[in-house]
Amino acid sequence: MLFDTHAHLNAEQFEEDLEEVIGRAQSEGVENIVVVGFDRPTITKAMELVDTYDFMYASIGWHPVDAIDMTDEDLAWIEELSSHPKVVAIGEMGLDYYWDKSPKDIQKEVFRKQIQLAKKVKLPIVIHNREATADIVEILREEGAEAVGGIMHCFSGSVEIARECLEMNFLISLGGPVTFKNAKKPKEVAEAVPLEKLLIETDCPYLAPHPYRGKRNEPGYVKLVAEQIALLKGISYEEVAKQTTLNAKKLFGIK
Repeated sequence: MLFDTHAHLNAEQFEEDLEEVIGRAQSEGVENIVVVGFDRPTITKAMELVDTYDFMYASIGWHPVDAIDMTDEDLAWIEELSSHPKVVAIGEMGLDYYWDKSPKDIQKEVFRKQIQLAKKVKLPIVIHNREATADIVEILREEGAEAVGGIMHCFSGSVEIARECLEMNFLISLGGPVTFKNAKKPKEVAEAVPLEKLLIETDCPYLAPHPYRGKRNEPGYVKLVAEQIALLKGISYEEVAKQTTLNAKKLFGIK
């Protein structure tokens, strides 16, 4: 009973063998998957997938790297789609200061607009953060994002930042990096954050866990994330799988 809370099965990397990938995930115990759309093509594909597979759900938003491309029509379209019963979150959204395609001021504006939209439609938000922690925390506070809460996706920050996020009604989601030998921070976060506040994800096709690091990631590998968290916390794998699934279903409003 595993829940991959952040997957990009709508990516071109899965065009050739999607059915086999899904089959492997189910054989590893993956019960649910949230497919994340972050621009027009990936949102369209995510909606097709959730209409095809009953165990898939969608999160839809606009990626900060492409913030410069987002129009008011795009935002209105996301709002319209958000009423679909299988859209469970808005995002991924946030700030990305690693890539410089979109100026920081435009990223911030698009981020704020999406938080406001999520509050309007009463859905949690999925946060993408790359080298922008201070600004993200500031904007979440200023926009009152705790009203809807959400997910710090593929969290790579410190235990202190994780605690700040928990105070703002966010869950901490860990992916492949928690299995990397040299990944000190994710391991510390896995140990420190209560199990009731943790989620697991793959972010596939990216960030495959050890021993698949550098290869294409897929939802079945979320089991390796759960196993690593169990090891770090000194509890059973079954306990991690069960509780992180319950956490996800509660956040997303899935019965």
